[in-house]
Amino acid sequence: MCGACWSALDPIADPKCSQCSLPFAHESDDLVCGACLSKPPDFDRAFTPVLYADKGRSLVLALKHGGLFAAAPAMARMMAGPVRSASNKGYDMLVPVPLPHFRLLSRRFNQSQLLAAALGRELGLSSQTLGLVRTKATPSQGTLNRDKRFKNVNSAFSVTKKKADFFKGKRLLLVDDVLTTGATASACAKTLKKAGAISVDIAAFARVGQPISG
Repeated sequence: MCGACWSALDPIADPKCSQCSLPFAHESDDLVCGACLSKPPDFDRAFTPVLYADKGRSLVLALKHGGLFAAAPAMARMMAGPVRSASNKGYDMLVPVPLPHFRLLSRRFNQSQLLAAALGRELGLSSQTLGLVRTKATPSQGTLNRDKRFKNVNSAFSVTKKKADFFKGKRLLLVDDVLTTGATASACAKTLKKAGAISVDIAAFARVGQPISG
């Protein structure tokens, strides 16, 4: 990307919520945001390099709706930074968040799979695209509040019978383009942990939200 595009990104740095990566506007250590305290997500930790604003939002939309596949490697390089610097886990594999079947048919690709493939090259990890599936078609999350988002995706994911034992004892890194409330990532993590995963973190390119003051 050119210098103008780099400068238009809103990078996320400390201080931030130690679980969902939402930035804080003040300095402190070991912070957890109010949302994670009131309803802890099922994933263990989130890694997000930029806010979903300005150029960060444009890149997501260009990849998701504009088919700008060339953006995926650049986005993945930015995603790899927080994972490398903040995690001491040795992940076994990446797991992209699956799309509903009807959306995959209409879009013809899953942007999370594209990001997972590129991120895998950055981190030297394989991407498992067949084990976690979306079994419940849910309405769009766009107009729903946090509580309704969590209810909307409850029991929306499952692990295929062929991969029933595949995730046992594994440390997994979910991959998605955007992290909003964490409802979808939490539902995926819950499903994978039920299948025996030891831990599930989430790496997303952009985080929805603004720095909070407390």
